[in-house]
Amino acid sequence: MREDRGNRFKGFRSGFVMLAGAPNVGKSTLLNRMLGEKVSITSRKAQTTRNRILGVLHQKDAQLIFLDTPGVHKATQALNVRMVDVALAAMADADLILFMVDLKSPDPDAETFLLEKIRQQQRPAVLALNKTDQVRSETVLQAIDHWRTTYPFQAVVPISAKHGHQVDALIREMADLMPEGPPFFPEDAVTDMPERFIAAEMIREKVFRLTGQEIPYATAVTVESFKEKEGLVSIHATIHVERSSQKAIVIGREGAKLKQIGRAAREELERMMGTRVFLKLFVRVQKNWSRDTRALRKFGY
Repeated sequence: MREDRGNRFKGFRSGFVMLAGAPNVGKSTLLNRMLGEKVSITSRKAQTTRNRILGVLHQKDAQLIFLDTPGVHKATQALNVRMVDVALAAMADADLILFMVDLKSPDPDAETFLLEKIRQQQRPAVLALNKTDQVRSETVLQAIDHWRTTYPFQAVVPISAKHGHQVDALIREMADLMPEGPPFFPEDAVTDMPERFIAAEMIREKVFRLTGQEIPYATAVTVESFKEKEGLVSIHATIHVERSSQKAIVIGREGAKLKQIGRAAREELERMMGTRVFLKLFVRVQKNWSRDTRALRKFGY
């Protein structure tokens, strides 16, 4: 039986790829683009991703398991320290590190910090130079020259995660670097994240996108109830904030902002789950939760 399995997957490649980069470099956008499905939330605001998100890409001759991680930076606040720890811990699980750089808005401090961590891991690494659609071709060529002399990457690929430019070429480079072996996940698997987690993340994304600069970073979402019955998923979730003033902003005048968040999240969830969704949102104040170790554990960070 084992011999038959080995023959079936002879020449097949599979492995884990860690997506690494500074905050807001486009890792989640790239992951969703490569998978052709949304598994990781995105926004224009930095540090949207807080947990390690796994996504599975199936190719004819390879399976790539991506670990989307929080942006790496020198953190001091408890929540941010945990986010960076999550990202760095994922390196230990990776066969390959995909290091992403933002060509439009580089972050030299974060890039230097992360590159040193990559050196310490001594693992193969590929460089993706993102947002080629937003800079001049001269900038792209200069970046390629700079990074090729900075670190011995297995490949340097300029891409646009937003528009998909060169993403297929990047996938091919990574697939060729995977170790030979059978797939880790069945062909219909896209992520290992439970639906409750995905529901909480989609709600949090809408808070990020639909509220002002301060609110998203003071927000956590927990799913209190998740029930499936006769073609309907019923979800009760709580949006946690740190101050009463933030609660007022999230709810909005006569509940308008909370309704907008709920409607956008419900539509996203219905599209993802392929079924009707009833979504009930509550807002609760938990003072300074992002600095509270017990609260961070409660909220899954």
